[in-house]
Amino acid sequence: MKLITHLSWLLRALLFLAIFAFALMNTDPVTLRFFLGRTWEIPMILALLLFFAFGAAIGVLACLPRLLGQRREIQKLERELRAAGNHTLPPHT
Repeated sequence: MKLITHLSWLLRALLFLAIFAFALMNTDPVTLRFFLGRTWEIPMILALLLFFAFGAAIGVLACLPRLLGQRREIQKLERELRAAGNHTLPPHT
């Protein structure tokens, strides 16, 4: 089991180094053009990071309604089971 843990950390370190090298190779400035003639000049890696973070945040927000609905459904079913006399439910984490 220790071997798997060490391999996992090694893969994480290699992935970090690869992303870090990618970042160092993409420091050229890029110009983002917005509406009404507005522009913003930033390093390419920063633009990529911002758009990745923005996309991840949108993905999480898109999942929230379903997650919250499932959570409400689980609580409702747990209440129904308790009301039916089954008091041996494990605590919900």
